[in-house]
Amino acid sequence: MSEDEVRELDREVKKLKRIASEQAARLHDLVEDRLPAGWQELPEISQATLTACQAWAAANARLQAAQKG
Repeated sequence: MSEDEVRELDREVKKLKRIASEQAARLHDLVEDRLPAGWQELPEISQATLTACQAWAAANARLQAAQKG
């Protein structure tokens, strides 16, 4: 993988981490502020958080492998 590709992957990892953090914040807000009344939101927000974290983890693993050479 070229240096440019590694830099692009690094940017992607940072973007995905931000998205995962935003989803985690939504989940936190639901738990802190709207449960138990907002229980219907739990599956959607939980799944979005899980999906975002999985996307970050996969990209981060590719970045770590690329950096090791």
